[in-house]
Amino acid sequence: MRTVPLLLRSGLTVAAAAVLPLTLTAQTASAAGISVSTSGSTVSVTTTTCLTSSGSGYGSASLLNSSQRSFNDGRVVTLSGTSASQSAVWSNIGPGTYTVTVRCANGATAGSQAVIVSTASTPTISATASPTRGVMGGLGGAAEDYGTLTLVAGGVLVACGAVAAAWVLRRRSKPYRL
Repeated sequence: MRTVPLLLRSGLTVAAAAVLPLTLTAQTASAAGISVSTSGSTVSVTTTTCLTSSGSGYGSASLLNSSQRSFNDGRVVTLSGTSASQSAVWSNIGPGTYTVTVRCANGATAGSQAVIVSTASTPTISATASPTRGVMGGLGGAAEDYGTLTLVAGGVLVACGAVAAAWVLRRRSKPYRL
């Protein structure tokens, strides 16, 4: 008797889990008009939805911090690019959470997306232990044994180079000859 309600509850959990990806996909689709990325202290946005309207450009994008509410309060940048893709870039952005909003030239909002700019990580130096048996160099410090054929081929190339150099030096005019 007690197993039936438990099965019903687990069935509802499965149904809710099946609906959750659809909900998440719908939220992602609403911001599908823009793509925001960060690299260090630089934030960039790209869009393909703003078409030029009678020579007035593609529109503009605004980077708003958490205390700014209106599009014009943020750092507004004009979109540049082609009719296929437009972009804007902000440099020297401090760490924090920002909202990027893109407004096309016709006044329509192409999208809005939150982005987190983190502090630049400083490289760390770590010491490594030295080998216990010393350096295992061998002939010329090679880490791989190339075999006799490779060594003979190298020797032949060096000998050919020496013979060619001697021939060129002997062919020079008399006062410069060796």
